Amino acid sequence: MAEPAAIDPGVGFEVLARDGAARRGRLSTAHGAINTPAFMAVGTAATVKGLTPEEIAASGTEILLGNTYHLMLRPGAERVARLGGLHAFMSWPGPILTDSGGYQVMSLADLREITEAGVTFKSHLDGARHELTPERAVEIQRLLDADITMVLDECTPFPADEMTVAESMRRSLRWAARCRKAFEPKPGTGIFGIVQGGMVPALRRESAAGLVEIGFDGYALGGLAVGEGQQVMYRTIEETVPALPEGRPRYLMGVGKPADMVGAVARGIDMFDCVLPTRSGRTGQAFTRRGALNLRNARHQEDPRALDPDCGCATCRGHPRAYLHHLFRAEEMLGPILLTRHNLYYYQELMAALRGAIEAGKLAEFIAAFEARQAAGDLEPI
Repeated sequence: MAEPAAIDPGVGFEVLARDGAARRGRLSTAHGAINTPAFMAVGTAATVKGLTPEEIAASGTEILLGNTYHLMLRPGAERVARLGGLHAFMSWPGPILTDSGGYQVMSLADLREITEAGVTFKSHLDGARHELTPERAVEIQRLLDADITMVLDECTPFPADEMTVAESMRRSLRWAARCRKAFEPKPGTGIFGIVQGGMVPALRRESAAGLVEIGFDGYALGGLAVGEGQQVMYRTIEETVPALPEGRPRYLMGVGKPADMVGAVARGIDMFDCVLPTRSGRTGQAFTRRGALNLRNARHQEDPRALDPDCGCATCRGHPRAYLHHLFRAEEMLGPILLTRHNLYYYQELMAALRGAIEAGKLAEFIAAFEARQAAGDLEPI
């Protein structure tokens, strides 16, 4: 489709290679470049739980995600600004994307009220009452010094009838226009719109067209990975991507599982975020080339193998499964740290492998090998 008018002097995006619908690109920001397809580690409250900034960078992570809702409540956006912004506050020199907080506010259910003006809600911390409008969401992200600001959107419940979905999507479009107007661009920063519309193709296309008319530096797909199933998610991506500008990054929010990301990249998605690798690491689940492992299972208690023999992370190089199993059974804090380190490294290795496959024009071969390894499952020790 035709390119929208340039938003100067925002973030830059260049598509370096293509393989079918998949793209290998580079997104430039004030705090550095991000190679795409990219996975953003989630640092909701200005920290990726259990890891130092140095360990995060060592995983291959180039961009972090922070969250407007959590940071506005604690420690407060104005305080972060007085302390030099989020990069200085958390000692992360690379790019940061900030989620607008819409998902978190909408998930409060009985504690929030949605109007055309915005959302009024009670804090989950102390019950204090707050108002989050599109303008305030953008202001908070400016105070945090985000490289990429996300618009405030209404996260439509799933399932919902088509009329409810349409009303919600159109309210999000009106909020997006207000966010765009409130955004104050500076070199290397940008603002992304969020496509809503549930699982209704016509509403997704209407949302995308409305956002492109407003004009954004990038476009996210929201309202997916909410229980609709992988094939429905894929169909929604396929319906939406052609309605988005070819020269702007596409971000699938809240996804996901390794297989979901591989399939989404093949359908034209460039960016992902999800708590899964870090949250799973804290609960004993490891992601490997042969699928997911539960390190709490008794079968690992005398297993001398690495989690993933082909992984180069410090966890796999230095600690056998038996030791990791022991740490989780003994409830030692080192267990979640080591597993989080591995999971994040694995996700970044997967992104790097996808980029390489697209560059080589061998994405189909890569996906076939990936699926075969995942299906084979983990092997018991001999």
